[in-house]
Amino acid sequence: MKKSIFLLIVAAFMLQSCAKIYYAPDARTLAMNQKIIAIAPPKVSIAARKNIDGAALIEQQKTESVNFQREMYSWMLKRKMQGTIFVEIQDVETTIALLTKAGVNEGKVFTPDDICRILGVDGILTSNYSLTKPMSEGAAIAFGLIAGVWGPTNEATVSLSIHDSGTKKMIWNYDHKLSSSLGTAAKLVDDLLRQASRKMPYFTGK
Repeated sequence: MKKSIFLLIVAAFMLQSCAKIYYAPDARTLAMNQKIIAIAPPKVSIAARKNIDGAALIEQQKTESVNFQREMYSWMLKRKMQGTIFVEIQDVETTIALLTKAGVNEGKVFTPDDICRILGVDGILTSNYSLTKPMSEGAAIAFGLIAGVWGPTNEATVSLSIHDSGTKKMIWNYDHKLSSSLGTAAKLVDDLLRQASRKMPYFTGK
């Protein structure tokens, strides 16, 4: 029994330690020149299952996108209040309102630089979440009832990127796959950003 638990811990550690990181040579300098950044709505994809209606799946993905965006903002705002992040972070409700007004969520194609101009920010954190099933409790229960998928196990492949408005280039990227009992969106974001922040150019410890 003890051996099995040990092997599970080792396997979990291996899954948590395989992140791929891109850090531009001038990432820190450009980040220091930014005054305010925004967190863009994440692109979320949930693995399709034959018993799940396509329209319902799209709605679940939209719900998860808002959940992840707000959780990322809350996580980073807390670190800002603790003094470990030096850049200002645009209020997430302002970000959502401005992007909605500009029609960003209506299928139009916008570059990271376009979004920076719409939001009036110097940099933007974009993200992609690929999930095997929903993270929010209500959606997960509905998903389980229809598709017969139960239990805490989930997998998430996540890509985070920081784009600089002034140079119109990506200055940082973090790709990671997490597995096992991820639980809620808040738990996933916390696990993800605690690791990603070690190499993120906005933190005062760099």
